[in-house]
Amino acid sequence: MQTALVIGDSGGIGAAISEALRQRGAAVTGLSRSRDGLDVADEDSVAAALGRLEGPFDLIFVATGKLDGAGHRPEKAVAEVTPEAMVDQFRVNAAGPMLVLKHALPLLPKERPATFAVLSARVGSIGDNRIGGWHSYRAAKSALNQLIHGAAIELRRTHKQAVAVCLHPGTVHTAFTAPYAGRHKTVEPAEAAGRLLSVLDGLAPERSGSFLDYSGTEIPW
Repeated sequence: MQTALVIGDSGGIGAAISEALRQRGAAVTGLSRSRDGLDVADEDSVAAALGRLEGPFDLIFVATGKLDGAGHRPEKAVAEVTPEAMVDQFRVNAAGPMLVLKHALPLLPKERPATFAVLSARVGSIGDNRIGGWHSYRAAKSALNQLIHGAAIELRRTHKQAVAVCLHPGTVHTAFTAPYAGRHKTVEPAEAAGRLLSVLDGLAPERSGSFLDYSGTEIPW
């Protein structure tokens, strides 16, 4: 039986990932801020929450994140950038998942395949950025991609069968995205979860450190 840990399982995508895994017969453990008080930007909180768990977990999926920064909507122009929003974005969207990985390493098996997946976003791609805006969010997701890419290199030395990846889920119909979806085509969380898990099913260790969309296609850094 597959064992999975979903961080942020009370959110739209996290809940859908958890449900899809259970339907597959996996044993799922979930942690969230609203239910468990887990603050991914607070290392003491992360260490305490993960330190109470007994692994190993075949899959650790981090579904946390935020679009606003320090209460500010994503910027439409450079003039709207504030240091408070930028720092808040980095704390939650970049440092948070990295802290989870730091304290989840003892929960990942070394003798068999394992996956550590985080939700990133296509707007974090520097090469794909053609319209600007959303400066703090974009930069935080770019930082997350770099952090996971670097961590994947280290994982190859200690967890030779492990895969660490950043995933773009598309625009998913959740309360998280509702204020910003606009004319973008959205998919329901259950569909997004199914697509993301299908991507993870086909990943070999050689693709660890990748930045992938919901079809498994590489996104430019």
